[in-house]
Amino acid sequence: MNKYLERIYNGVVKENPTFVLMLGMCPTLAVSTAAINGLGMGISTTAVLILSNVVISALRKVIPDEVRLPAYIVVVATLVTITELLIEAYLPSLYSALGIYIPLIVVNCIILGRAEAYANKNSVPLAAFDGIGMGLGFTIALTILGFIRELLGAGTVFGHNVLPQGVEPIGIFINAPGAFLVLAIMIMVLNAFGIKNNSDKLVSSCDGCCATCQRAAAGCGKEEN
Repeated sequence: MNKYLERIYNGVVKENPTFVLMLGMCPTLAVSTAAINGLGMGISTTAVLILSNVVISALRKVIPDEVRLPAYIVVVATLVTITELLIEAYLPSLYSALGIYIPLIVVNCIILGRAEAYANKNSVPLAAFDGIGMGLGFTIALTILGFIRELLGAGTVFGHNVLPQGVEPIGIFINAPGAFLVLAIMIMVLNAFGIKNNSDKLVSSCDGCCATCQRAAAGCGKEEN
């Protein structure tokens, strides 16, 4: 596979930031009350992610290691401020719906994580495609969650009523418990199809008892030798 297309595939499927890496849970659970909110937050984050990856990759040989993270935050904060002002000016309804979660893109661990793990180690084109892939993966995840929660909790899809007359929506799905429930069900479905997330990798072959862990004992024995 072409290395640029591989970056997109990686972000959408292999290392989807929401369903596989389990990153950015705060905006994922908070703004996915409707499909349009999830789509708007996803596109906003994608724009910041692509631009921050490009800028950080271009400056990777200029930024000193001692101030690497503060420099990344300054770059991301500048881009988020520009994005917030554009949304407020041209999409006021979306701005009102997303609220405080737009400026909080600055501390979204997906953006800082990709800057540290990929953008500062690779060329500008690859960093840009990595941003596109991770952004698309995040956008798709938020839109799907918003679609399901809006459909079940309000009986609408992108604001249009789709439930037959007499069928009542289940209000809990547009509240906080519904966010956790829908996400948990989606993770369960992905696991059933063999698509593992980061939490599976962390607890693989672990019974929760460190004292009796054979892997830990084997590791200690090697260190002692």
